[in-house]
Amino acid sequence: MRVSPIGGPSSEKNPMTAQAPARPSEGRRRRSADEVRATVLQTTARLLLEGGMSAVTFDKVAQAAPASKATIYKWWRSPGALAAEAYFAHVEERLHFDSTGDVEHDLRAQLRAFVTLLMQPDVGKAIAHLIGAAQDDPELARAWSENYSRDRRQLAVDRLADAQNAGQIRQDVDPQVVVDQLWGACYHRLLLPDEPLTPAFADALVDNLGRGILTG
Repeated sequence: MRVSPIGGPSSEKNPMTAQAPARPSEGRRRRSADEVRATVLQTTARLLLEGGMSAVTFDKVAQAAPASKATIYKWWRSPGALAAEAYFAHVEERLHFDSTGDVEHDLRAQLRAFVTLLMQPDVGKAIAHLIGAAQDDPELARAWSENYSRDRRQLAVDRLADAQNAGQIRQDVDPQVVVDQLWGACYHRLLLPDEPLTPAFADALVDNLGRGILTG
């Protein structure tokens, strides 16, 4: 029997039912801080890839996430710092550095993955924007180093050092310089596109460098 909002001419009611509190309306579940942070990073990465650095503002991110600007300000000191961390979170899994025991294979695989990523128009453009903006944004430059470039550089240095310890690379080779020669060349072609970025270019870098640093 349907009951009107005010009760109506009714049959007898169950006292327990009559005294039960109204069921609260179902609303949006309160998200945890980790969920909010992940959503903000995903949203920022999308805005960055679609529109470059100009698309990443706290107002736009807060509206699209959605999240409060106060929360975003608490976690990131500038839109540039947020964009840098969002980019790293977006590409981290695609730039895994294998350690198979064959350093030439591992360098070739990682450099190919990196070049393939840079070849994607939205990603390559986003990286170029981030690097350019970092020249005038100290917070972005710091975030780029702390959340992306420094850790990735150390992964490569450690892999090269392991290869030296295994006798695959000459002991007089400086791993830091090798990183600059390989990955620096990729950034050079991204920022000064006189020549194309291709997987074949990645292979050529490893081949050319390998003749000078490998023991075998």
